[in-house]
Amino acid sequence: MKIVVLGAGAWGTALAMGAARQTGGHAVTLWARDGQQVADMLARRQNARYLPGVDFPAALAVSGADPLVLARAADLVIVATPMAALRSILLALRGCTAPVAWLCKGFEAVAPADSGSFGLLAHEVCAQAAPDLIAGVLSGPSFAQEVARGQPTALVAASRHASVRDALVAAFHSPSLRVYANDDIVGVEVGGAVKNVLAIATGLCDGLDLGLNARAALITRGLAEMTRLGVALGARPDTFMGLSGMGDLVLTATGDLSRNRRVGLLLAQGQSLQQAVDSLGHVAEGVYCARTVAQRAQGLGVDMPITQAVVALLDGRLAPADAVGLLMGRDPASELR
Repeated sequence: MKIVVLGAGAWGTALAMGAARQTGGHAVTLWARDGQQVADMLARRQNARYLPGVDFPAALAVSGADPLVLARAADLVIVATPMAALRSILLALRGCTAPVAWLCKGFEAVAPADSGSFGLLAHEVCAQAAPDLIAGVLSGPSFAQEVARGQPTALVAASRHASVRDALVAAFHSPSLRVYANDDIVGVEVGGAVKNVLAIATGLCDGLDLGLNARAALITRGLAEMTRLGVALGARPDTFMGLSGMGDLVLTATGDLSRNRRVGLLLAQGQSLQQAVDSLGHVAEGVYCARTVAQRAQGLGVDMPITQAVVALLDGRLAPADAVGLLMGRDPASELR
């Protein structure tokens, strides 16, 4: 199988390495927009910017060529850009006949001039930008560093098209990387987006040393929020008990490699949002999509108090301790709400 991965960040690089290691003989090309990064990766045979110290498999090619030319020659195209760049990449891929799957997790931000509308999930962006693509998403609980090192990981391939799900399984399923198929793309994308916001809240909880009881409460109630929003958008409830729901939430909310959890920890230490983001060196999608998640929920009449508290915290309208007090001071309610 010929696979092209468009985007040489940590996660795109890790998946490209995983596919290139397979004994089945995939021909994998990792594409980067930055010519200097391409040259550096070719010279060092590793992505020193995002995954230093992890050498590329011999079979992994690196390119800075026209992405559409690469895509037209591929059997599978992986879009490994942040959410903010997804629309432009999908527009460039119009006319591509190979299955396409994105890795980004989040909602597209609403432009200021379009403040009357709500941000879109990735499959909704695709429906606008490139409706003829046969597309889906690869998601689930995964830190790039562990996948790059070949440590055991399980992911979910979600699409309404069986050909996309089958291509993702064929490309990435291996002894160290198990890929499950799911046709509920809405649920998988909602889980991937909302867990980043909830991880900020959990990082805040840990940074304030509120204890493991509080962390468990936040994760559990966060899962309820995520499920409510997903069901309102047309997802199946059971999807949120799987890899892209509970699995990804637990990893991102508790793992030391989580960038979104790190943001919450740094805010609890008194850093400003800008200081916290600048210190990461990578994108923390929860920072950029929290407000959009809250807007989408409000438009659907879905109650998401943890998300709303995170937005107020990120906007500077709540101090860290006050955000926790707001959540703990809510009126009693049924757990099943």
